[in-house]
Amino acid sequence: MSGSGVRKSLAKVEVALKWDPSPAGSPANDLDIVAAVYAADGLYDAPVHLVHFGRRSPDGTITLNRDSRTGLGFGFDEVMTLELDRMSDALARVVVGVVIQGGDGTKTFGDIAGTALRIREGHTDLGSDDFASVATASAATVVEFARDASGGWTLRPAVHGFTADPEEFTRLMGAV
Repeated sequence: MSGSGVRKSLAKVEVALKWDPSPAGSPANDLDIVAAVYAADGLYDAPVHLVHFGRRSPDGTITLNRDSRTGLGFGFDEVMTLELDRMSDALARVVVGVVIQGGDGTKTFGDIAGTALRIREGHTDLGSDDFASVATASAATVVEFARDASGGWTLRPAVHGFTADPEEFTRLMGAV
């Protein structure tokens, strides 16, 4: 992932995803952003909650603002907002990933044209990726946000590919 490096004290971050629609007559490509939230006392345990497919976190700090099932549209088709500065002190890690939905489970990022990911805070780009490094994967973690010793949030690029269906991916994504 390219980016401007690690920044401290992140507040409100946007993770945005885009891809080109499938060719005419082909099944639609549906990519989804998924966020897994982990407790301070269980950073690598099961997530406290998952945000995906049009859902928001119970405390309202993570929302999927835009959800595309086809990649049709202008610019970024799927957008998730994370209000890290509003999260409870009991939460200390958020892993964000992208998973390919539907089809027969054999589509990979390399099969989908025009994929792009952007992470930004306000008007400042924090990172971007095109999924080329995980072209043979059907799901990937893309970024991790973690609390530092002062309680502020930092960003760690975390592009790791998985060959997993959506349900399996949500169990695996926080283990890396």
